[in-house]
Amino acid sequence: MFDSGSRCVVVVGAQWGDEGKGKIVDALSADADMVVRYQGGANAGHTVFIDGDEFILHQIPSGILHPQTVCVVGNGVVIDPETFLEEIDQLEKRGVETAGRLHVSDRAHLVFPFHKMLEEVAEQQQRIGTTRRGIGPAYEDKIGRRGIRVADLNDRPGIELRLRSRIEHANQLLEASGVAARASVDEHLKLVDSLAGRIMPLATDTGLMIFESIKQGKRVLFEGAQGALLDVDHGTYPYVTSSNTTAGGAAVGAGIGPTLIDSVLGVTKAYTTRVGNGPLPTEDVDELGGRLRELGGEFGATTGRPRRCGWFDAAVVRYSARVNGLTHLAVTKLDVLDTLSEIKLCTGYVIDGEAVVGLPAEVALLDRIEPVYETIPGWMQHTGDVARMESLPSEARAYLERIEEHVMVPIKYVSVGVRRDQLVSV
Repeated sequence: MFDSGSRCVVVVGAQWGDEGKGKIVDALSADADMVVRYQGGANAGHTVFIDGDEFILHQIPSGILHPQTVCVVGNGVVIDPETFLEEIDQLEKRGVETAGRLHVSDRAHLVFPFHKMLEEVAEQQQRIGTTRRGIGPAYEDKIGRRGIRVADLNDRPGIELRLRSRIEHANQLLEASGVAARASVDEHLKLVDSLAGRIMPLATDTGLMIFESIKQGKRVLFEGAQGALLDVDHGTYPYVTSSNTTAGGAAVGAGIGPTLIDSVLGVTKAYTTRVGNGPLPTEDVDELGGRLRELGGEFGATTGRPRRCGWFDAAVVRYSARVNGLTHLAVTKLDVLDTLSEIKLCTGYVIDGEAVVGLPAEVALLDRIEPVYETIPGWMQHTGDVARMESLPSEARAYLERIEEHVMVPIKYVSVGVRRDQLVSV
């Protein structure tokens, strides 16, 4: 993806998250000078396998696993400072040096324990399928102009006043919901005092840092979390996350102008999965769904929840290509389909016998969708050792070609396993 005409690349999920972005970002980070995480929080989980070792990263960019790469947590991220520092400690214990390579935006908002308490109550009432990590309430405080940012850690008296106000309000909501637990101001202040000394040395104007790196001709990779269909504006609302997961969020969440972005790589599985509630038109609740879940190890990296599984949905990825401006695709987990004798591919939708254009906004309509499928012969061959596109079985290449034709975006990478070396460039 990095060449003389494309030095600023955004990597986004083109489905409902869990597409394998961590592996793709890790692979591209080998040639990147900087990797920037631009939205979401500890609700994300990017998994990378290196020499048989598994690394699950929640808030730190996947590029941290490459020693030459500078990593940035942008202003669009909501940071859980406690788990963020635990993640740093775990990396250091495993020999991954972060000192001098990891920077945090001083404009990023913080997630506190009271946010998690509020989200626990909200999830019980609304059943969206959140991770209960406090992400939604933290973004609510941000948009409501009452959030606490990293820069505020420099103002101990000010942060105490704001925490007292926020916790009083949170406890009122908890009481009204019939919850016995209450948030403690003293415990929150102890947490602030214990974390500020480690967070603040990492804090800086990361927007300026990114801008200067781009102007110097450095290669910058923007790492999204979740997927396009979980975008708060463009996803299957209300079954979405609380941030803009699409490529437009990269500019806002990193603090740069959109004209600086050269290309957008959409990551999609060779089939479709989703964690949590909400529409999933191609879901198979019978034998196939269970088989895909078993073959693909489809359990959430953050929550461990089983993922719902079904056939590849070209209508969804086509929609994702439009709202993200995708220039290329990376198709992951092709090898999961190796043992299937035939494969279905959803090419579009009908509702009450009428063809659907685009993706309906109403959840009620999404629930009534009937996928239109075409059936493609499977290849019934092991693909995990394939290093070149031309070495893939002809049926596998035909399947990928049909994905390109229906999504109308060229495929740049194909992943055939979890290891770093199991990535085929087109």
